[in-house]
Parts: sequence; structure tokens; C-alpha cells
Amino acid sequence: MNHGVAALSGPAVAQALTRAHHEEWARLVAGLTRRFGDLDVAEEATAEAFVAAAERWPREGVPPHPGGWLATTATRKAIDRLRRESQREAKHLLARIGHDDAPPEPTGPVEDDRLRLLFTCCHPALAPEARVALTLRLLGGLTVAEIARAFLVRETTMARRITRAKARIKAARIPYRVPGAEDVRARLDGVLTVVYLIFNEGYLTGAGDDPVRADLTDEAIRLGRLLRTLLPADGEVAGLLALMLLTDARRAARVSDTGELVTLDEQDRGAWDRTLIAEGAALVRERVAAVAAGGDPAGRHQLQAAISLVHTEAPSARDTDWFTVAALYGRLVQLDPSPVVRLNRAVAVAEVDGPGAGLAEVDRLADVLDGYHAFHAARADLLRRLGRGGESRAAYDRAIGLTGNPAERAYLTRRRGQLVP
Repeated sequence: MNHGVAALSGPAVAQALTRAHHEEWARLVAGLTRRFGDLDVAEEATAEAFVAAAERWPREGVPPHPGGWLATTATRKAIDRLRRESQREAKHLLARIGHDDAPPEPTGPVEDDRLRLLFTCCHPALAPEARVALTLRLLGGLTVAEIARAFLVRETTMARRITRAKARIKAARIPYRVPGAEDVRARLDGVLTVVYLIFNEGYLTGAGDDPVRADLTDEAIRLGRLLRTLLPADGEVAGLLALMLLTDARRAARVSDTGELVTLDEQDRGAWDRTLIAEGAALVRERVAAVAAGGDPAGRHQLQAAISLVHTEAPSARDTDWFTVAALYGRLVQLDPSPVVRLNRAVAVAEVDGPGAGLAEVDRLADVLDGYHAFHAARADLLRRLGRGGESRAAYDRAIGLTGNPAERAYLTRRRGQLVP
């Protein structure tokens, strides 16, 4: 074993590889994109660096600075690939990066590779769904299968979408930089959507052994803070950051010691992070004051943050102001009448008007949400409350079959087992 490397067992090496992938993937892809100006080169070189690590670290040990080792290896892989290319463009790029005095490409006002890549992936030349998918792949490090689940589409469909998006960026010569002030608004909604989906995938992962991926939630919040620095007066930026902070504040209470999901009404509120709650609440109140003073009306992220604050400020689940929650969801549906938002509103309606009223709202979404596990979980709970045990059991079965999160599956299985025969 080489001097200076960590001697670890097989499982420990696997853990080190997983941790490095979570921590370094986005940084490597973004850094290589800045240097080489090619998303395919950046992504494939990064992937090859992790393959090399998987082969060498078990034999040679984990290097003391895994990120540096991966960056060096990925850079060499990128240069090797370009040397194998016959295109004139690849040879020109190699010649340019070989000279230290070559002028750097303009990158924009924010010196953060990942944020620049985020705006590149969210260029208006790309379709909205392509912007989100590409950024989740390149910055979030999510697999194509994970992204497909987030969009409720086939994996092959998502793979083609990502490939086409990268090709479009290359063909249109979309620049790798944070846009100027006049262009920010055109891209901001897509950027915020991307950041929130990254956060959601980390807060309750769609698949895998880990029910929560703190690396993704932390990365989303970091990107949210950077956006807040870049656009301090934008209400939706503040709203999204507030929403993520208030939600992440409950992370420690989200999963039990036995690995089971703990729903909001059962969580130990004493375990919530009060520092994050205070920061998120201050942002919400700032936006409420701005709207009251004649500012722009609250957007969807601000409304979601306000809903989260109502839940967070309730001393207990039974003290939740469901009338306010339902009213806020009503305003949100007017801005974003998506099936998932309507599902969440139906759950609030059930708390105000009873499970029968909520179930009627939920059932109207059957055609569009049949493949969504949360739809069947909501139906199962409402049917249980109505005493319709057989139908509730069938809905729990469907929800369990659709979820890939182990903590959520454990929770749904327990709830199904509590049904009266």
C-alpha cells in the first residue's frame, strides 16, 4: 500500500466511494465543464474517474484527499479522450488549455462552478423538463432512473431527454456563465424548480438504502443561499430558501431509530432544528411584509413556505391551523394547478371538511396520479378513517409497491398491518 493512504476494509472503501460520489460529483463535472467547455467530456471523464477509484482504492487504499485524487484523475481522463478525438475542435481545445497564458472564458459575476453550470443547464433554449433533468443528472448526481421517477416517466424516455439536452447545449453554443441581470428572469423559474427537486430527492429519496441523502438537501440549500446572494430582492428565491430551511429543520425527526418514516403528526417537535426554523420564518415574514407593502404577489414557493411555517409553528399536530393551510393551498392551486399540488390540497380539505370530502378530491386525480405512491398512500389513510378497511388495504398495497424509499415502505407496511380485518 502506498505511503499516506488510508488502510480501510472493503466495506469502508465502499463507504468512502459513496461519500466521495455524493460530495465530489457536482464539483468535478462543473469544474471540468469550465475547463473543457464540453458537458459530455466533463460527465464521462468524471464517471471514468470514479470507475478508476473503484478499481484502485480497494488495492491501494483511499487517498488522504479523495476529491483531489478524483479531480486529477478526471482531468487526465478528459485530456486522454480529447487526444483520441479526431475532430478539429477537440485538437483546438487541447492546444488552448495547454497554454497557461490563454485568456479564461468569461464566467459571469458568481465564482462558483456549480452555480454557473446550473444556469447553463437552465438556458431558455432548452425545454423546461430538459433543464430540470439535465441539472439533476450533472449537479445532483442522480441516476437516470431516479430522475425518471421524479418525473413519473420511463427511464428510456428520460435518458433520451438528457442526451438531447446536452446535444442542444453544444449545438447552440450556450455559454457557461451566470447570465446578466437582463437574462436572469428568463431562467430563474427553471433554476428554482431544479433546486427544489434536488432537495426533495435528498429529503426522501426515491430509491436506495438511505431514506435521506443529506448531501443532496445540503447542496440544494447551498445553491439556494447562493441564489439569494445573487438576487436578494427576489421573492421566489427567498421563498424557496425558506421552504427548504423549514423542511430540513425536521430532518432529525423524519426517520425513526428503526428506519421507519415518521409523519409530521407523529414527529418529536423537540428534535426540530430551531436555528433553521428561525432563519426560514424570518424569510417568510420578510416576504409577507413586502407583499403587504405593495410588492409583487406571493409566488408558489412563497406560498409553500408559508404553509410549512404554519405547520412548524403549531405546538402540536392537533393545534395545526388547517383552515389557513387549506386557504393557502387554494391560492397555490390557482398558480400551479398540478396534480401533486391538488393532492396536497385534498389532504388539507380532509382535515377541515372531513375524510369524505378529502377522498372525493383525491379520487378526481386517479387518472393522472395512478403511478404515484403518495396518491395511493393518501387514499389509504382516508379510506382507513372512513372505516373502509378492505379498500384501504388495497390502496396501501399499491403505495407500498410503488415506493422505493425503505423508510416510507416500512411506515406504510406498519399502517397496513394496523387495519382492522
